[in-house]
Amino acid sequence: MTKGKIYMLEDKDRIFTNLYGMYDRSLKGVLSRGHWSGTGEILKRGQDWIIEEVKRSGLRGRGGAGFPTGLKWSFMPKESDGRPCYLVVNADESEPGTCKDREIMRHDPHTLIEGCLIAGFSMNADAAYIYIRGEYIRERESLQIAIDEAYEAGFIGKNASGSGYDFDIFLHHGAGAYICGEETALLESLEGKKGMPRMKPPFPAGAGLYGCPTTVNNVESIAVVPTILRRGSDWFSGFGRENNAGTKLFAISGHVEKRCVVEEEMSITLRELIDKHCGGVRGGWSNLKAVIPGGASVPLLPASVCDQAIMDFDWLREQKSGLGTAAVIVMDQSTDIIKAIWRLSKFYKHESCGQCTPCREGTGWMMRVMERLVKGDASVDEIDMLLDVTRQVEGHTICALGDAAAWPIQGLIRHFRGEIEDRIKGLSVNRSSKFAAE
Repeated sequence: MTKGKIYMLEDKDRIFTNLYGMYDRSLKGVLSRGHWSGTGEILKRGQDWIIEEVKRSGLRGRGGAGFPTGLKWSFMPKESDGRPCYLVVNADESEPGTCKDREIMRHDPHTLIEGCLIAGFSMNADAAYIYIRGEYIRERESLQIAIDEAYEAGFIGKNASGSGYDFDIFLHHGAGAYICGEETALLESLEGKKGMPRMKPPFPAGAGLYGCPTTVNNVESIAVVPTILRRGSDWFSGFGRENNAGTKLFAISGHVEKRCVVEEEMSITLRELIDKHCGGVRGGWSNLKAVIPGGASVPLLPASVCDQAIMDFDWLREQKSGLGTAAVIVMDQSTDIIKAIWRLSKFYKHESCGQCTPCREGTGWMMRVMERLVKGDASVDEIDMLLDVTRQVEGHTICALGDAAAWPIQGLIRHFRGEIEDRIKGLSVNRSSKFAAE
């Protein structure tokens, strides 16, 4: 972290101008706030310029993996081999604790629509498909209204924004399966098949939707692009630490005074984020027990680490955790941390598609052992056995759901092994029948 620099965003630098739905979300409203401004001129600068600017901005995917967005776009074929090309937007926001994309879609949908046009043009895509989470009903309605408005204004469709480029956007409503958030399972679902991940290679850029070149991007990754290109890549890359550039939406929930979704600068400290925007931890910072910094699939951080925590990809990876979706779940001292992780294990067991043996068998096995650990009905040596099983699941499945099921348990054992052992030995102060898994 740069000495003396405070990572905090000013209002003038916020990309999402209607995150809380306080203003007009219609086309008229967004035009008054500067969106869709000069979009045709941006397109006239050409595909290579757009991709290079996105690369220079340092934008990394906001869906969890943090892969450089511009680099991902550059994988698409430069010359058509006769097959159409597609942009697919992953709006299947099903990660427990995560609700940042939801705010974009229901309150600022035009940022996403404009981003789709620019991203689609840069990759020479024929159309964009937005795959939205099954539970997002009002968000789907808001997004569809925005798409219709953009068509009517001539911003998308034939000769989109006067660029000579034809571009269509289709909205597809999912059925609520978590696994469809994985990019290849999403493509399978879009095609009308069971949402089950595909083996890679081929990667989507080679053979994606309907066997055609496809790029899958997160909602936030796409929605920030128009503003980056209007204000310049240097402006965006000026936020955050090196290799962790830009602004970021954070969703903070759990034991804080005020839960919220907020746009902040990358590399802001966790404590600053919680104190400034959430009114602090419930009962004060000394009452903090642990934080899951990036949605339910990343390992937790104990309070001792949270004091110095920096909210960006690289720092959290160094702590054997991850920024993920930047969904911060705060847990105070009243939390039964073992039961909390058991509940996540139950979720991943339920959502496993069953295609891979390590995941199909492992998620259920891990959940059942975690259930016994909650009750203290286990032996101490089973902790290491559980840890060993998580490592057999991690990295041995087609998609990352196996990793997502393993990592919270690994984080629990890494930082709270003593509490698990106390529960087993009957030494925990709070041990009673109330800990029985429900």
